[in-house]
Amino acid sequence: MQADCELIEAVLEGQKEAFAELVSRYERPVRAITLNILSDHHSMEDVVQDTFIAAYKNLPMLRNRNAFGTWLMKIAYRCSLDWLNRRQKTNLLEINSAAADEPPDGQLNEDNEALLSAVIKLPEVERQVITLRYFSSYSVGEVAQAVGRNIGTVTKQLSRAHKRLKKILKEF
Repeated sequence: MQADCELIEAVLEGQKEAFAELVSRYERPVRAITLNILSDHHSMEDVVQDTFIAAYKNLPMLRNRNAFGTWLMKIAYRCSLDWLNRRQKTNLLEINSAAADEPPDGQLNEDNEALLSAVIKLPEVERQVITLRYFSSYSVGEVAQAVGRNIGTVTKQLSRAHKRLKKILKEF
């Protein structure tokens, strides 16, 4: 088994399969750190990927090749925190946008009314996941837990619902 520093040198010399070995060695601890911070398997997958991409891009800047594991865990930690910050900013923008769109008389505007009508036309399963995800502001992981399905299934249902909604809204 090659040492991390040997694999890093091989990667820097252009041997991409050496980086695959590093990913294989450190994937579980990176997943553990990101899942601990994010508490969402779907988001964790994205952040784990971001972590390894950042590590690959910044590998030439790593001074102490023997400290690769520690360095990688710091990247995973920072990527997780960055993801949380982006998510919070997105949620604030959605809340502010929704508040700005809400008319003072409590009536729905034409666009919101069309969207609500389109959501009602969705099959029950898709309507359920769309409602939980966007009207109740649940994360994909929380939707999956609420409906008792795995995250991949919920993601696929959301994707299908988005396509149906686009089709329905084009008809309006």
